[in-house]
Amino acid sequence: MQLSRTALPHLRAEGRPRLPSDELLALPERVLQFGTGALLRGLVDDVVDRANRAGIFNGRVVVVKSTAQGDVGAFARQDNLYTLCVRGLDGGATVDETVVNGAISRVLSAAQDWRAVLECAANPALQLVVSNTTEVGITLEPDDVARTPPASFPGKLLAFLWERYQRLGGGAESGLAVIPTELLPGNGDKLKGIVLELARQNHLPEPFLGWVGSANDFCNSLVDRIVPGRPSPADAAALRARLGYDDELLIVAEVYRLWAIETRSARTRAILSFGQADSGVVVAPDIEKFRELKLRLLNGSHSLTCGLAVLAGFTTVKEAMRDPAFAAFIGRLMQDEIVPAISGTVVLAEEARQFAANVLDRYRNPFLEHQWLSITLQYTNKMRVRTVPVLQQHYRKVGAPPRRMALGLAAWLLFMRPARAGSGPPLGGAREYPVHDDRAGLLAEIWAGPGSPVRRALASAELWGTDLTALPGLLEAVERNLRLLEERGAKAVLATFEEEAGRAG
Repeated sequence: MQLSRTALPHLRAEGRPRLPSDELLALPERVLQFGTGALLRGLVDDVVDRANRAGIFNGRVVVVKSTAQGDVGAFARQDNLYTLCVRGLDGGATVDETVVNGAISRVLSAAQDWRAVLECAANPALQLVVSNTTEVGITLEPDDVARTPPASFPGKLLAFLWERYQRLGGGAESGLAVIPTELLPGNGDKLKGIVLELARQNHLPEPFLGWVGSANDFCNSLVDRIVPGRPSPADAAALRARLGYDDELLIVAEVYRLWAIETRSARTRAILSFGQADSGVVVAPDIEKFRELKLRLLNGSHSLTCGLAVLAGFTTVKEAMRDPAFAAFIGRLMQDEIVPAISGTVVLAEEARQFAANVLDRYRNPFLEHQWLSITLQYTNKMRVRTVPVLQQHYRKVGAPPRRMALGLAAWLLFMRPARAGSGPPLGGAREYPVHDDRAGLLAEIWAGPGSPVRRALASAELWGTDLTALPGLLEAVERNLRLLEERGAKAVLATFEEEAGRAG
């Protein structure tokens, strides 16, 4: 039996799993969503579904498939229903829940159904647009708003806004809340600027540009939830046996979720009423605090430990977290070094400590196969963006090298050491793992040059935008850790690291 509306009565009779009611499936369309991916279905559509079940938002999502790749056949076969499995740890307790999400009303292909997409603009009940078209999607490219459809995502959004302006008269009440979820700082501001520039390039009238800028609220946002998508074949078979039906769209997500939305508009806050039903939704005038917490504690701790984990022989995050020495290291890295560095007027120390505790729960999630090698993608740039600012903040407060960050830097440099030349992606280390990093060539030159590779790497303004050897004691600390990693191996270094750190005070 395949999941569909005709299957729901049978599943209700069996009492499994949490299913949408007929009333929920009859709610009006209030959201236009660009993108069909796992993150949107695992976070945004989950938020809408939770609110609908609580009787708060009372609206459904019409989804636009923006790209030509793939098809929407599975959505049609399943009447746009899909199963979301929420699996992980919450405060140390195991969570394993399944729910059939009924938030999506229909899925339209931009390439084939563009007229139907534009028809949604005439619906006054539709007040919210969300997107996740990857970071590349929010770029300014020449586009024709009259094309069927326009080529770019901003072009499609502009065409939709132009249609709405013409159909509903251009009053303030016809404006939309537009919330991109692409992982770009200032994503709402950037999208607004691109849409307005495209409107000028398409010679659209000035009153329309004024309406776009004043009646529509382009909100910066930040999303944070690990949604790997479909489970492994073995897990999928086990879930199918447990659920009693087939679901081509089934996805898995972790328990933790955050959707931070930046707005000062009372009207937008009213539109985003689903925030009342979900503690994972934050609507605030400034979301910089949440960006800093995620970038420094979640992303930063990943970057400072991924090379170390690979060198120690760990394949997945959950595997590493079962090792007491590694778990202790990453916990102390966050609580003793990153938290004090970032705490201040924007991020309070207690908020940072609690966020770090949540991150550790996420790392221990026994249901997720989060590969360390995938985290090393563009490793060097991640270190520059995520960890160098924390390192500099640490020095402003302490003035001495942070022991665990220094080991993380040494592990990064050793991870990037070339194994051998060959075809395909660069290979690093004795185990010959693939290295996908735009800076691999420069690091190969650093390793091949004379003298200390640590000095050349830390001093490289091309890598960091600054000279890290100017930080007192950092060069010596990283060189010492690199020698230890080379002589003893990462796993042996980790085994005694916290004990030795304690003796060193």
